[in-house]
Amino acid sequence: MEYSEKVMDHFMNPRNVGTIADANAVGEVGNAKCGDIMKIFMKIENDIIEDIKFQTFGCCAAIATSSMATELIKGKTVSDALNLTNKAVIEALDGLPPVKIHCSVLAEEAVKAALANYFRNIGNIAEAEKLEAACDSCCDGCSSCDKH
Repeated sequence: MEYSEKVMDHFMNPRNVGTIADANAVGEVGNAKCGDIMKIFMKIENDIIEDIKFQTFGCCAAIATSSMATELIKGKTVSDALNLTNKAVIEALDGLPPVKIHCSVLAEEAVKAALANYFRNIGNIAEAEKLEAACDSCCDGCSSCDKH
């Protein structure tokens, strides 16, 4: 399987690995079919993602997409993070093999799960439920939606 130089760099030297003890946004998603699990921790202050960390159990692409997703939204607004797509992660990594596209979907869903948790924590239940409803659990299918 061929990976781009950027994928290999983010796999061998992942950015933002770890946890945040006082995170106010935590999201975890998993893919039973391929075994990848991603957990995202965020510290959001004044609508800005001040810090973001991740823990990922999975393949090269799962680690690289987690790393890139955190890099793309660190220091950005919550609104910017809400607009993160798996396609943006793929483009930033200079592509992924077709059989690994689901890893980018998982990264997007992990970010959105953390943001849903953040909205619940600040009492914005409507926004949390909107995010939760938007997830059609396609990560459990790896190829069952139009994100692939």
